[in-house]
Amino acid sequence: MCLRLAENENVDWEVLKASVLLHDIAGIKEQDDPTGKTDHSLLGAQIALPILINLGFSDQKIKHIQDCITTHRYRTDSKPATREAQILFDADKLETVGAIGTARAFVWVGRNNAHIFRKPNNLENYIKENYEGGKINGRIKDKTQHSPQINFETKEKFLADKLYTERAKEICRERIEYYRNFLDRLEKEIKGEI
Repeated sequence: MCLRLAENENVDWEVLKASVLLHDIAGIKEQDDPTGKTDHSLLGAQIALPILINLGFSDQKIKHIQDCITTHRYRTDSKPATREAQILFDADKLETVGAIGTARAFVWVGRNNAHIFRKPNNLENYIKENYEGGKINGRIKDKTQHSPQINFETKEKFLADKLYTERAKEICRERIEYYRNFLDRLEKEIKGEI
């Protein structure tokens, strides 16, 4: 997806490709950290350093790749500044909606013993109680209380407005609609309406 989004863009292809391959290198460490203190984007940039040095990247390109890795997260205050970082961010977010996003959401549910269907009575209170700092972009404190519906209402439905490239925004809008339709259908089936 990064390569598709980068078509007709003025990008450093070496930086973009290395960033794509390494951006989630510390993902499993974050997933397996019960404290919730591991940030895979920050740790990933550190883990990438010796790999990039070994591959002979210049100091300037290494810093650029590390910046791409550290700013690819949604739940962070770090914003991607370069076109390569923006494209990586956009491609990474597109995987949270559409058919891929649907599949990933339910894998996440199973991995974290979360709900396949849950809509809190008061979403604002839920955010205050279960997101660090009471902010939508805060980390989820108790994943067992979370659901794809909550994530959609707090993240995915706003995603197109957070992206940087026009192509990604267009793709995202279509994928959001697919995901919304799936979640609506799931709710109707769970409630016995269809």
